[in-house]
Amino acid sequence: MKHVKQYTSYALGAFGHDAFYQTLSTYLMLFVTSQLFDTSDKAFNARMIGYVTLLMTGIRLVEIIFDPLIGGAVDNTDTRWGKFKPWLLVGATVSSIMLVIVFTDFGGLTTKNPVLYLVLFGIAFVVLDIFYSFKDISFWSMLPALSVDSKVRAKFGTIGRLGSTLGAQGVPIVIFPLIVFFSQTFSGTHGEAKTHAGWIGFAVVIALVSFLGALATILGTKEKKSLIRDNSEKVRFRDVFKVLAKNDQLMWLALSYFLFALSYVVTNSLLAYYFQYVLGRSDSYWLVGVITAILGIISVSLFPALVALIKRRAIYVGGIVMMLVGYGIFLIAGHNVIAVLVAIAIFFFPYPMIFLAALMTITDSVEYGQLKNGTRNESVTLSVRPLIDKVAGAIANSVVGLAAVHSGMIGNAKPSSISAGQLLNFRSYMFFAPIVLIVIAALVYLFKVELSEAKHKEIVTELETKLEAEKK
Repeated sequence: MKHVKQYTSYALGAFGHDAFYQTLSTYLMLFVTSQLFDTSDKAFNARMIGYVTLLMTGIRLVEIIFDPLIGGAVDNTDTRWGKFKPWLLVGATVSSIMLVIVFTDFGGLTTKNPVLYLVLFGIAFVVLDIFYSFKDISFWSMLPALSVDSKVRAKFGTIGRLGSTLGAQGVPIVIFPLIVFFSQTFSGTHGEAKTHAGWIGFAVVIALVSFLGALATILGTKEKKSLIRDNSEKVRFRDVFKVLAKNDQLMWLALSYFLFALSYVVTNSLLAYYFQYVLGRSDSYWLVGVITAILGIISVSLFPALVALIKRRAIYVGGIVMMLVGYGIFLIAGHNVIAVLVAIAIFFFPYPMIFLAALMTITDSVEYGQLKNGTRNESVTLSVRPLIDKVAGAIANSVVGLAAVHSGMIGNAKPSSISAGQLLNFRSYMFFAPIVLIVIAALVYLFKVELSEAKHKEIVTELETKLEAEKK
């Protein structure tokens, strides 16, 4: 009970954080392809969509080299409020403002001056991405600072993932109703029509949720001091990448999780297109959010019991096997909405548990690296998970943009205008390629990741003994 306030505060922060991430990684591209460029000139639309897609991908891929440096900056921070909260506040404030800005057309520049629009969009996206990284890294790297006990960490990770699952899966439930509501309110539309003003209204709501969630975490959590945590030094920026490279377990986990995350994000990002352009049932898309939110709560709630019973390795690899079953049902579902929803349920159910298994392994690699390298680097180590998600999201954005253009799913296209060849293209992007990657992810984890719960317990005991001896 003594951790209830902190658990709740951390969950609220995770709720807003993943609502933001879901919007940025999944629905910004839907906005760009379906709303931002919807002129009568289809060649212009496709060209501009391609430019924006390349711009977003390029920025994120270049910026990822700074994530470990951002982790180093957080690790080197020492204030009366701790080292995480100042960056969490600044990151949440700036990224929330910039999220709203990137959902605008900069005063009509998309058509009046496309080149200037691309320049301004690029600048805005760079600022958004940098400050989102500060927020992301400071939020998740708080985890090892809240406790060095794997069981307590698992509880914080579980409740955090519960909040993030509700935040992420809440977006599919509210996105189209909110866009329609704001479209009717500000544009005077009727029915299911969606306007630019509707999208901006939706972005404002998500930005507020993200900021308020971060504020809850700032006010309601507390870093825990310990002998192990005191064994840290300011890391030089030139040594940041050396710290990561020497942590072999972290690197193998990073490779596996990257392949897994890329597969999931591509398929998940294309679901909205699947309902809109393949099934012609965008009005039923909210059911995806309801199903995944309910299953997410169940999945996350089961994690502590399952991890105690069968351990992380079985959860990670077994969960991927279950997702492959979901892919199989997708491939035979056709235009049957019920079958598609069943496939989504089976595909999604293990995802939160796989994420938690990966997060706990990364968190435990803090002590693994501390024992191996002699110094403790919390934020540098934990920056790897946001970095992977960012790379996966960047590549996924490119894949989604290519899939939309290559499959004829842009602007006001209808299911009847999608040819059989274009549909096959779409299925290749959404199903076939991700299946290959997710299988490789399971094999890497199974044969290369050796940092188990028992191994971590041994490491903590050895560290405590060593540091106690040095203290005397």
